[in-house]
Amino acid sequence: MKHRVVLADDHTIVLDGLRRILEPEVNIVGTATDGRQLVRLIEEFKPEVAVADISMPSLNGLEALRQCRSAHLRTRFIFLTANLEVGLATEAFRIGAAGYVLKVAAGEELLTAIREVLAGRTYITPRIAGEVMQNLMNPVEESGQALLTIREREVLQLLAEGKTLKEIGAVLNVSPRTVEFHKNNIVAKTGLRTTAELARYAARHGFVSSSD
Repeated sequence: MKHRVVLADDHTIVLDGLRRILEPEVNIVGTATDGRQLVRLIEEFKPEVAVADISMPSLNGLEALRQCRSAHLRTRFIFLTANLEVGLATEAFRIGAAGYVLKVAAGEELLTAIREVLAGRTYITPRIAGEVMQNLMNPVEESGQALLTIREREVLQLLAEGKTLKEIGAVLNVSPRTVEFHKNNIVAKTGLRTTAELARYAARHGFVSSSD
């Protein structure tokens, strides 16, 4: 029986390409275009592996992984991303990622990563593996991001995407006043006040795609 895999990327053309590459070897049980859909798919199908982009709307890949870990879901995450930022890859592994593959090296390398992860090992694309491993051996430095709660990180991403307090409340099923409370906490912890500052911070830490 083929191993069960879910795919997540906000570009359907990428999902179509991944399906063509992977379907001969694994069973694609679902695809998602944002992190919230991804978490729901994992809750429903309990796949062995999720192949996900990091920068996705509504909920990014790192936060999707955090939510799955909080819910004790055992799906192993392989991040497939265009982001070469070593710090972002390091953070992914610190919170429980099993693999990290660059989109420019997708194809055979992604299949290799899936095989390694299914065998209980981890996979880091060779282009940044040395730097990531060096970072992982160093102590974790506390930062404003590290102090944010899961809900505050959700609010930060949605603020950076340009959503109003009311729109964020609708996404998270809370009141605008509750959203404002979380926003004030974010400001207090990070020292960032304007929407532009929050957006730049969110892009730098992988919550949203950079505009460049």
